[in-house]
Amino acid sequence: MVIIDRDDQSPDIAAVLVARALWRYRSELAPIYVVALLALGGAILHRTHPDWWLWLAGVATVAASVLAMFGDRVGLALRIERLYAASIAMGAGGWVAAATAVGVTCRPLPLLLAGGGFVLAVPWWVHRRRRAKVRVDRQIAAWPEIAQTVGLAGSRAQSAVVDVWGWRARFALARGQTIQDVIGKVPAIESALGTYRGAVRVSPTRDDKANRFELRVLDTDPHADAIPWPGPSVSSITEPIDLGPFEDATGARVLLLRRHGLIGGVAGSGKSGGINVLMGNLSACRDVVVWAIDLKRGMELQPWASCIDRLATTPEQARAMLSDAVTILEARAEWLAGGGLRVWEPTPQRPALVIIVDEYAELADDAPDAADDTDSIARRGRAVAVTLIAATQRPTQKAMGKGAVRSQMDVRVSFRVRERKDVDLILGQGMLSAGWHAHTLNAPGKFLLSAPEHDTPRRGRAYLLTDDTVAQTAERHAPVRPALDKIFRRALNEARMTPVSVPAVAETPTLDDTAETALREALDGAPDEGLPIAHLLLITQMSRPTLYRRLSELVKTGRAVQVTRGRYKASEHAP
Repeated sequence: MVIIDRDDQSPDIAAVLVARALWRYRSELAPIYVVALLALGGAILHRTHPDWWLWLAGVATVAASVLAMFGDRVGLALRIERLYAASIAMGAGGWVAAATAVGVTCRPLPLLLAGGGFVLAVPWWVHRRRRAKVRVDRQIAAWPEIAQTVGLAGSRAQSAVVDVWGWRARFALARGQTIQDVIGKVPAIESALGTYRGAVRVSPTRDDKANRFELRVLDTDPHADAIPWPGPSVSSITEPIDLGPFEDATGARVLLLRRHGLIGGVAGSGKSGGINVLMGNLSACRDVVVWAIDLKRGMELQPWASCIDRLATTPEQARAMLSDAVTILEARAEWLAGGGLRVWEPTPQRPALVIIVDEYAELADDAPDAADDTDSIARRGRAVAVTLIAATQRPTQKAMGKGAVRSQMDVRVSFRVRERKDVDLILGQGMLSAGWHAHTLNAPGKFLLSAPEHDTPRRGRAYLLTDDTVAQTAERHAPVRPALDKIFRRALNEARMTPVSVPAVAETPTLDDTAETALREALDGAPDEGLPIAHLLLITQMSRPTLYRRLSELVKTGRAVQVTRGRYKASEHAP
């Protein structure tokens, strides 16, 4: 029997079509296959080895126990999944043992097999991950047609894995195709797969081959809801800080020691939340001193004041702080050179210094003369563990001051931006065309992280710290915050006490200066009862006419002049 349903020269045989359908829908028909195998196995064992029923019951019991206790090691992550697998193992093994002993047709074994098989099949049919795997298998099978439609003809799927939030697959590209071609066709792939906008991610494979790429498709957004902060992820600045989870549930960990950082994004994109996560981790490190500049009168960073060694809220304070940071930088460099060392290793006794500047553009506008200090910190602060972290909405050339500041930022965190060109401003030139689409981030706290260890675009979401969490964390960590060591406190004190040298200019004393000096000398040497007015007139008459006339007017008006050590005054009545 053949079935003609296409224009092929050779029609399909019905048996081939049936076998193809049974294989294609093998996941949906799996419970029926299992029931059929149990019936066949029970019949064969009853005929050949009916005395094995006790051993089969024992094996079933052991298998069920192992699945219940150690099922997570074979992919059964949830407890309900392990219990389901154990129930199937116990039920199937018990039925086969009974069928081996008394026969398949012995009542009520056929009824138990049909009824039990149906009951245990229902969870399998409704299980979300199984249904997702079936759907993914169908999409992978249809990939050649999809690839032809979106302009990636010749690419083929190599493997696929279903996870909690969606699925990911590894693909091989045809000759001449690169991952850049795939990135440019992401919207077309989303349309062909029937997903929602922003659900498809494209990244290089772990082996970094040019003709491979990994496709990740999200069924649900893992970052749809805010993620509470679980607490500090580090206890030392030498450890990478966890800013929040990526979409595959791995942490967005980044090292800040000997690296400067730039945080960008429009207002309301979550920059303040990212700074809170950063402060929550830095406050738990006993080998780092935190200085902060918040020119919004401390509105953002004031809750962390107990953990901040120095907080500047005015342009004058910011200028002084950055000048002191350069002083520390130079003192550390001198100390390292004197000891034959090249880098500063932070310890609780000699901590690193991290300077956080919120709204860096305000600093450039209100304290432009501080640009030289920030430029110096950016260029020379790495080896001596002086780190600058700047947060701003748009890190333009005007906002960042001198070019060295932005070019020295190894760690870039981009929250949502309004315009596509802002992606390159924050993350670096060419990042937009490489797939870093920060303009598509659709919720506060979502970010893209660019760092030496994060060179592919992966979306993360910063942890959420509520006001209560900030207050509790600051209160808990405030007593263990370190201070600058004595060497550099002394350097700061010496810098502040050093007088400013001004070239001396020889001046010729005037007559008034000579009279002033003579008068003060006379008053300083006067007795307690004072000096006669005539004596003072005599002293000032020839040297200071102005003072002479004043004293004369006082005498003419009938007032008395009382002179004591260092001062004189007029009274209405003579003593």
